Amino acid sequence: MVIKSEDVRFFEEIRLSGSGGQGLITAGIILAKSAVYKGIRVTQTQSYGPESRGGASRADVIMSDTEFFYPEATSFDILLCLTQEACDKYAPNLKEDGILIVDSTLVKNISMINNKIYELPFTNIAHEKLGSILPTNIISLSFLVRKTDIICEKSLKKAIKTTMKARHIDMNLKAMKIGFKLADEYNSED
Repeated sequence: MVIKSEDVRFFEEIRLSGSGGQGLITAGIILAKSAVYKGIRVTQTQSYGPESRGGASRADVIMSDTEFFYPEATSFDILLCLTQEACDKYAPNLKEDGILIVDSTLVKNISMINNKIYELPFTNIAHEKLGSILPTNIISLSFLVRKTDIICEKSLKKAIKTTMKARHIDMNLKAMKIGFKLADEYNSED
């Protein structure tokens, strides 16, 4: 990867991955907008299979305080996997000191042991607390944001409000609060 400045203080490659219908493209757009609101240089790309539901889906977000010239994440600092297939496919590209966040509702086998790993049943939590699995993307994204301090709560909230349809804003703001609370309560070797 070509980076213009030698004194980069901030350069993060993030991949949000799972299957179509889980809202990961939307989550990637929200994360990228959040970075824009903070004045961070950002690019967001996405890829999904030919199926609208159930096929592979991913969103890449790259954030930096300096110019960069390649728009897709190749070696991830942060990887969110909402399916086993995504975890199996993308975990080998997680940096040695990278962070892996998985939905333990659907990811049952993690073969790597050298990285920081957070496992939570995001899908089950969304269903239990909000009566729908649709906000799983926002719960898991909010968990990621809080655990990594990649962006601030104010920017994430603004991005949710400006991205979601009006009828879904309240539920997604509740999902954001749930994700933050889960991150604050998560017991790990932080």
